[in-house]
Amino acid sequence: MKILGLDSSGLVAGVAVVEDQILLAEYTTNYKKTHSQTLLPMLEELRKMIELDLDTVDAIAIASGPGSFTGLRIGSATAKGLGLAMKKPLVEVPTLEGLAWNLWGSSRLVCPLMDARRNQVYTAAYEFVPQGESFQLLTVIPQEPVDIVEFLEKLNGLNREVVFLGDGVPVYLELIREHAKVPYSLAPAGCNRQRAACIAALGEIYFAAGRMVDAGEHKPEYLRKSQADQDEK
Repeated sequence: MKILGLDSSGLVAGVAVVEDQILLAEYTTNYKKTHSQTLLPMLEELRKMIELDLDTVDAIAIASGPGSFTGLRIGSATAKGLGLAMKKPLVEVPTLEGLAWNLWGSSRLVCPLMDARRNQVYTAAYEFVPQGESFQLLTVIPQEPVDIVEFLEKLNGLNREVVFLGDGVPVYLELIREHAKVPYSLAPAGCNRQRAACIAALGEIYFAAGRMVDAGEHKPEYLRKSQADQDEK
């Protein structure tokens, strides 16, 4: 089974290929270029590097949201275009689940924080539960756009150790330090931002479970309306 993973849901853009639980290649950038400038060139470089025949890909896993409205649209359009051209299904992987997968097997609650501005974050809380030779990712607090202090109060009520990751951590670090009453840690570089490898890895699991959609049916999961849409009301 070979899965192509794409993630442009935040500041990071990434492309990866996973085959039978082995990462064949990954290309990640976190630089001030728009994803419309980087995503397809990155895919082309990766394709050439590993001599990838796109026809051998079984499905395309896409970080489906939440995240940057522009980034999600670019990723969605890219995945849909590839899926339609290649006649391949898409696997929709929630961005926050992909982020949590960076910390696979953690004994702590894993809390991805994506900056949604105005003191809000896109977030959730997950735990890894042993399942045979692996772990299952379970949702403790469902994904939501929420005030960061309100979310920290929810975590305090769970009275469990937490590890935070995501681009919302540096933005709201002072509020975390002020309001978090449970033991917490911060994920280090290399596993504290979106990775297309995690999207592809989860995509392989979800594809095997039959969780896929036709390319034309895919829509990003924004969780809330864009600021422009809100300002119109």
